[in-house]
Amino acid sequence: MADDNLARQNDEIEALASIYGTDFHTESAEHRTYSVEVNEARLSALLQVTMPSDYPAEAPPTYSLSAPWLKGLRRQELCGHLEDIYLENTGESIVYLWVERIRQFMVEFGEEEEEQESQTKEVITLQDTPKEPTEDMNCPEIFSGEIISDRKSVFQPHLAAVHCQAQVGQVLRKLYENKKIANATHNMYAYRFLADGSSHVTQDCEDDGEDHAGGRMLHLLQILDVSNVMVVVSRWFGGILLGPDRFKHINNATRQILDSCGYIVPRHDTTGKKKKKGK
Repeated sequence: MADDNLARQNDEIEALASIYGTDFHTESAEHRTYSVEVNEARLSALLQVTMPSDYPAEAPPTYSLSAPWLKGLRRQELCGHLEDIYLENTGESIVYLWVERIRQFMVEFGEEEEEQESQTKEVITLQDTPKEPTEDMNCPEIFSGEIISDRKSVFQPHLAAVHCQAQVGQVLRKLYENKKIANATHNMYAYRFLADGSSHVTQDCEDDGEDHAGGRMLHLLQILDVSNVMVVVSRWFGGILLGPDRFKHINNATRQILDSCGYIVPRHDTTGKKKKKGK
C-alpha cells in the first residue's frame, strides 16, 4: 500500500508541476511538502501541502493556507469547502481540486468585494457624505524587529502604536504592500488599545492559519500589561515542521520587539530601585 501511495503521489506531483508551471514549488522533497501560488481577482494565496505516507489511500494531505485577505469566518468557510472535497473524494488525489476550489472562492470573494465597494460609493454619492477622518489618517509608523531562524523557517516581528480600529487596518494594509510579507506563510497578530476617553481595553488577535498563535501573542500582551500597540509576526515556513518550538519563536519575537520599542516596563531590582529603560 505504501508503494502504491508513493507512486500515486509522484503522479500527482508531476501533474501539478505540469499544470501550474512556475506557480508550483517543491518546498521539501524529503518531507513531501509542496506549494501552489494562486492568483485570481487581484488576490493572491499560497496553498502548502504535505503528503503523509498514507495519502491518498487512507488520509488527506496536511495543509496551510496563506492569504492575507482571508480572515475569520470567511477562512473557516473556505476550510470547510476543502474538508468537504476530501470527504467526497476519500482515497483520491485531491490537491488539484483544492487549488481550483480556492481559485473559485477567490473569484467569488472578489466579486462580492467589488459589489460592496460599488454600493458604498453609490451611498456616499447620494448622501454627499464627507470622507471619514480615518481615511485621511496617516498610517502609524511600523518598526520591524530582528529575524529568528530555525531549520529554514524564518520569523520576523513588526510593531506599530495603534489607538483605534482604523489604525489596525492601516497597519495591516501597509505591511501587505510588501510582497515578501504578503507572501509569508502566516502573518499572525495581536493588538490592544484604549479608545479615546474610554477605560475599556479593545483587544483582538488573528492566527492566520497558525492555530492558537494569535491567542498566545495576545496573552503575552495581557501579561505584560501593554496597550495602544499592535504586533504582527511573519513566518516563512522552511519545509521542516518545528512542532511546539514555533510558538516559542513567535512569543520570543513578540517580546523582543516590545522590549526594543520600550513597551516593557523594567522590573524593580533587589534594592527596590527601578532599572533605567534602555534607549
